[in-house]
Amino acid sequence: MNRREFLQQAGFAAGAIVAGGSAQPLVRAADVGGRCVIVRDPSDRIATQPPVEWAITRLRDALAGRDVSVATAADFDQAPPAPHGIMVAGRTNDAAAKLAAAAGVGLADSPESLAVAPVKGAAGSRSLVIGSDARGLSFALTDLADAVALGDEPLAALTPNRITIEHPANRVRGIGRLFCSDLEDKPWYNDRGFWRRYLDLLASQRFNRFHLALGLGYDFARGVKDSYFYFPYPFLLAVPGHQVRAAGLPDAERDNNLVMLRFIGDECAARGIDFQLGLWCHQYQFADSPDVNYRIEGLTGGNHASYCRDALAALLKACPNVAGVTFRIHGESGIAEGSYDFWKTVFEGVVRCGRKVPIEMHAKGSDQTIIDIALATGMPVTMAPKFCAEHMGLPYCQASIRPTELPHPGREDQGFFAKSSGTRSFLRYGYGDLLAEDRRYDVVHRMWPGTQRVLLWGDPVFAAAFGRTSGFCGSAGCELFEPMSFKGRMGSGRPGGRQGYADDSLKTAADFEKYRYWYVLWGRLLYNSDADPQIWQRVLRHEYGKAAAPAVEQALASAGRILPMVTTANSQSASYNAYWVEMSYNMPIVDPARRHPYADTPSPKRFGTVSPLDPQLFARVDDFAEQALRGERSGKYTPAEVASWLEHLARTAGEQLSAAAKLAGADQTKPAFRRAALDVQIQAAMGTFFSQKLRSAMLWALFSRTGDAAAATAAIDRYRAARGAWAEAAEKANGVYAADITYGPSYFHRGHWLDRLSAIDADIADMETHAQHKPESEQTPVAGAKVAAAIAAVLTPPPRPDLTAEHQPPPPFERRQAIELALRLPNARASAPAPLLHYRRVNQADAWQRCEMVAQGAQQYRTTIPADYTDSRFPLQYYFELRDSAGASRLSPGFNADWSNPPYYVIRQSRAARRP
Repeated sequence: MNRREFLQQAGFAAGAIVAGGSAQPLVRAADVGGRCVIVRDPSDRIATQPPVEWAITRLRDALAGRDVSVATAADFDQAPPAPHGIMVAGRTNDAAAKLAAAAGVGLADSPESLAVAPVKGAAGSRSLVIGSDARGLSFALTDLADAVALGDEPLAALTPNRITIEHPANRVRGIGRLFCSDLEDKPWYNDRGFWRRYLDLLASQRFNRFHLALGLGYDFARGVKDSYFYFPYPFLLAVPGHQVRAAGLPDAERDNNLVMLRFIGDECAARGIDFQLGLWCHQYQFADSPDVNYRIEGLTGGNHASYCRDALAALLKACPNVAGVTFRIHGESGIAEGSYDFWKTVFEGVVRCGRKVPIEMHAKGSDQTIIDIALATGMPVTMAPKFCAEHMGLPYCQASIRPTELPHPGREDQGFFAKSSGTRSFLRYGYGDLLAEDRRYDVVHRMWPGTQRVLLWGDPVFAAAFGRTSGFCGSAGCELFEPMSFKGRMGSGRPGGRQGYADDSLKTAADFEKYRYWYVLWGRLLYNSDADPQIWQRVLRHEYGKAAAPAVEQALASAGRILPMVTTANSQSASYNAYWVEMSYNMPIVDPARRHPYADTPSPKRFGTVSPLDPQLFARVDDFAEQALRGERSGKYTPAEVASWLEHLARTAGEQLSAAAKLAGADQTKPAFRRAALDVQIQAAMGTFFSQKLRSAMLWALFSRTGDAAAATAAIDRYRAARGAWAEAAEKANGVYAADITYGPSYFHRGHWLDRLSAIDADIADMETHAQHKPESEQTPVAGAKVAAAIAAVLTPPPRPDLTAEHQPPPPFERRQAIELALRLPNARASAPAPLLHYRRVNQADAWQRCEMVAQGAQQYRTTIPADYTDSRFPLQYYFELRDSAGASRLSPGFNADWSNPPYYVIRQSRAARRP
């Protein structure tokens, strides 16, 4: 295998792998001093497992791609002379253990751990590559393979100058891929070469779980046109004792679907990846669906549950490498919430397969009863809540959820969505009450694709922060729906593939290849949030050239922080189905009656009333305007601050992209650079658009409350600037991206950036018309000076007070134990008000509590979280609000300069209280 073939297999776009340009020159054996010998003991039970065999093949191919010959041996004493030698071993190998001890390598026995170290050798440089298990060992080997393939000095990776020891921060690091469209998805589903290249990429970047989701093509079984794999079982197998089939589906095609499913599982197992099968729909009747392509025959209410049970058991027996099953158990599965007997019967199918198959349940609509039914099977159970509604938000677990998702007095459990619209509504878009310390299940946070589907994303800082956050309060990790998830959904698929380009020169050989950098960042930083930056920087150097790579990294990073901030601070909808942030349909500032899809936002449904996804820490536009007119300054992060940060990110992304283009020279005309450049430009334009629209909305809110003409004029000016940014992005994308990029059938699921301009223009016209008249809702007149000060606060938000806080979080606590908290403010003035403590159980159904701290001498404050409040099953989280004598405040710890940290402290209960 030559280098080009290896890199293509590794997931690089074929068009980017060319002689010269950004690709590194071929290094031949004569240049690096001969061949390499790989030493492996055939009796080593870890080093001979399939994932290690696969990884050694990857390393051999990488060396061959650099024209370096490879020999093998059972031990160093028998190895042929070679200047480079690698000993590949499991932790329990005696010879490796002696070498490790001599080199000072202390590898833990925790799963998936690895070490790479230089060791002494008489015949040349020698390296020890050791793993606690097959996965850990394969991770070390594939890292060497990537370093060989992408490095300037291909064999430098084989002669490390320091000891590297790594272990995973998160037990679960998953990728979800959806089958939504028979037109767009059958080609990749049936392509064995695709699966080998795709799974090579996942495994080499340390993902350890792959979730193939079937049955997510619709939110509900109504208006179904494309039902392929929607109710999955009849598309995979005929079940003895049941005459059930998908009408019109040839038996041969059904049987081949099962063959391919088994193939995917086998290929996952060969690489050390857990294959998670998602069965998201269990409804076989499709309401209002006269044009459905495949109807399900042979089922009635009487045999539905038993068929699903038997089909599931047969499926798991036929595919022995399915490592776990994911179920959607809320109403969108087609099964009414609270149908406990149905799920008890279905889960019996897992038991009947005769082996351990963990059960994962999507958290929405769940309660303790359904959890107990799953636990009663004896299988491991995982609950999978959405990370930040159905979007990628800032990289922390929200301090609160929106009021619309909180359970309200009088809300009862009734109807088809009894739980998720009733007393369990707080699990619609978050972790709810799942993080109790004594839980008997795992929690894996799933990131839905509302924020990023089409555009290239890449920010190492945020990815590392998500890596740290994914273990929140003992959570097992994170699963991400990959880019382009839901492409072709709800019957909107089109022939010709999933990629959204009109310009064929920008298409990659396989759809995932454009996003290789995305996979590298997420996989490596979910595994180790302190991973060596060289891991992703070598990818950037290969794709964009050595000179331009640092600027490309910064451009992508700045652009990549824009949309997560938008979704956290001003989320027009929690639903990915309504809110496609990359190409959002305009929500009006002025007239809520204007068409838009954002039903799940407070009334009147306009931009100023939109709730943040985290209303505990972020202020609404209208609330900020009212406070500004009163001269108040809340501790919450304001839309004015968010607008300034978005503006900064957009400007920085543009500056770094310009620098990259100059440094890239001729390489800027290559497909990889053109793809990245356009996507950075679009995201930067979105940053400018939302920053200016937020300002326009705040200024309009001031006008609506005061009738001040200056506020109205400024609001119109800012809206026009926002419109200009959007139009610029649309023109750049025109002719490059397809005129109709389809993620669903409705006007807000599909289209192009150009399509959105008319709604923006209509809102600006409404603003211009209304600005000529006094607002109907005009309140008590406000002095002109106060309005001017409020306008200034919108355009240039005042800095937060420069108050330093010193605080040491207490150790884990016992239930019914009061918790003493101390705070020191070394630079606070004596006249400043006492700080406020905000605290809450780590339960999103609970309200935050607040109390004023008590002074304990100069600049010292104390308070107590009472014992009756700690009498619960949950950890605690808290933060401080520091106030100055002028009425301004700041939060502590609050967000850091790049918004990449948890803005609160967390105290766990003692280990004795946690899950066994």
